[in-house]
Amino acid sequence: MSLTLVIGNKNYSSWSLRPWLFLKYHDIDFAEIRIPLYREDSKDKLLQYSPTGKVPVLLDGELKVWDSLAILEYLAERFPQTQGWPEDFAERAAARSLAAEMHSGFTALRTYCGMNCKRTPAAKPLPEAVHPDIERIGEIWQHYRQLHRHDGPWLFGRFTIVDAMFAPVALRFHSYQLETNKEAQAYVDSVLACPAVIAWMEAGKLESEVITAFE
Repeated sequence: MSLTLVIGNKNYSSWSLRPWLFLKYHDIDFAEIRIPLYREDSKDKLLQYSPTGKVPVLLDGELKVWDSLAILEYLAERFPQTQGWPEDFAERAAARSLAAEMHSGFTALRTYCGMNCKRTPAAKPLPEAVHPDIERIGEIWQHYRQLHRHDGPWLFGRFTIVDAMFAPVALRFHSYQLETNKEAQAYVDSVLACPAVIAWMEAGKLESEVITAFE
């Protein structure tokens, strides 16, 4: 079966980036359908592929998988060579908890620091609600980078689903120049240096669509 990933604007859609990055990082072949978001016909176009009318959705033959984390779980099973989760039982439990925390949390950061590949990196005034998110994320990155500093540049040493989930957050830290600890900043730098992330960012910068609410 052939894979197709339906995504939104690369400049703005952080949820689309997550499975796209996992596929690209592991050199898994897939077709890409990009549907610009927040247009009059966006919902109708998305409903042709996704029962939720949202991105991303993965098409594997007749099979449809929607929601970023569900897609990542599916890909880890479909392509076991990717080792989507850490091998160690306890680390795997921690990794799943972190991925779920990212999936359901950090609402203030996502609201006030939207992903925007074209944004010139610069700080901006942020409401108090964002600061606990910044602190918690910095603590996560610091803790797991300290644990695995000799195993590789990612949170658990090698690239896992957790990194696919947190990569768009690292881009936000860069775009909004959010202050954090040294280990967390090193993680941001690792994400920015990833060839697949660079490719996504470059493609996002070439897009012509502007979503005013995210500027």
